[in-house]
Amino acid sequence: MFTLPHPMAKAQRGDAYQAAFEAGEVRSERKRILHTLLDRVDDLSEVELAAIRAEVPAYTRVGDRLVEDVRDQVAQHNRTMLTLFLEERGVTLEDFTFVRGAATRRARAGVALEDYVSAYRVGQQFLWNAIVDVAGDTSAGREAALGLAMPLMRYIDFASTHAGRAYVEFQQYQVAGSDSERRDLLDSLLSGEAIRGQLPAAAQKYSIGADSLMLVATAIPVGEYSDSLVLPAASAAVARTELCAKTLVVVRETDIVALVVLYPGADPTSVCDKLEAAQVRLSEEGLPLAIGVSTVARGVAELPRAYAEARAAVELVGDIGGMAALPQLSPFDYFMLRADDTAHRLIDSRVRAFVEEDRARGGSLIETIRAFADADLNLRVTAEQLWVHPNTVQYRLKRIEEHTGRNLRNISDLLDLLIAVTLDEGPPGVL
Repeated sequence: MFTLPHPMAKAQRGDAYQAAFEAGEVRSERKRILHTLLDRVDDLSEVELAAIRAEVPAYTRVGDRLVEDVRDQVAQHNRTMLTLFLEERGVTLEDFTFVRGAATRRARAGVALEDYVSAYRVGQQFLWNAIVDVAGDTSAGREAALGLAMPLMRYIDFASTHAGRAYVEFQQYQVAGSDSERRDLLDSLLSGEAIRGQLPAAAQKYSIGADSLMLVATAIPVGEYSDSLVLPAASAAVARTELCAKTLVVVRETDIVALVVLYPGADPTSVCDKLEAAQVRLSEEGLPLAIGVSTVARGVAELPRAYAEARAAVELVGDIGGMAALPQLSPFDYFMLRADDTAHRLIDSRVRAFVEEDRARGGSLIETIRAFADADLNLRVTAEQLWVHPNTVQYRLKRIEEHTGRNLRNISDLLDLLIAVTLDEGPPGVL
């Protein structure tokens, strides 16, 4: 039976339609505001810079070069922020790859931290006024502007916090000791001069003794860099990382060298984990590094050897950055890292074809090879690791032998397969 809708239900549907219409209108207004500001971003940034210089006196006492740098930073922040708002996504460290270098330059130029952070506060107020002006007097425009207030506050808070942290890292790195003192100490230790005489007095600051256990790490920037402060900025972040008891970090002409003193009972691999975390964070912030870490140097006499290891390890890292830490590698992994084109050519063509075909099918047989080796050739343990029946493992082993002519219970044949699989995957152990 057909019945007329209740008048209240009809009114509720009408309210829903009106709410949807108004929401769409507000959304359109928000996009209009953001697009308008983006179109005017250069002029907007110029006026914002004037506002910062008027309200933060420190910026009126800096040279023209730094003023130009501040102008560029203001424009980059404005473009980044307005684009994020248009895309309706939150800010991440990857959006702030330009901030760490700027923070380092402010610290080195002598701009006080409170003045540096105050510039962000002035910028926030200026941008809010610009949003309100463009929004106009319509109810949809005002509501759209209000909807941008919280994202603006979150952006400025995130940006100023990140910038302040980078500023403090570099400032503390500067006051920890003069660059020349650190460099002289490191040169003495790595050249072997300290072995032949007494340790420099500066060594005591870093708890370096004749018999100290130490790791040596070396890092180089990867990618294109025009900023001369990339190495100092990255070294400041590494120095602030709590790797272990003490860390001597020195910027050289083309790289960073860190000498990490291990406290008694410290696990070298855990230190490498912390260094890896620092490398990942710096990469997210726009400072990708290639890092190599030595094995443990048992006393000052072994530091030249450890430094040579770190230099060799960093050469194993690709152009996109990462870390090769020798304490985290097995001898097998290390030899695979050192493998050249000849090693690839020595792989039997039948084995190479098997690896390529199985990887294209999902790699179940390759997975079985690795699990069988890890299980010390134990069929039952292999099945437990793979979560399959032992008969399935037995069937796979037969298929591998049929395709390759290699018996996995023969150590020589198993090594051939493991080497082929590892070389096909690329360098192991590089993080």
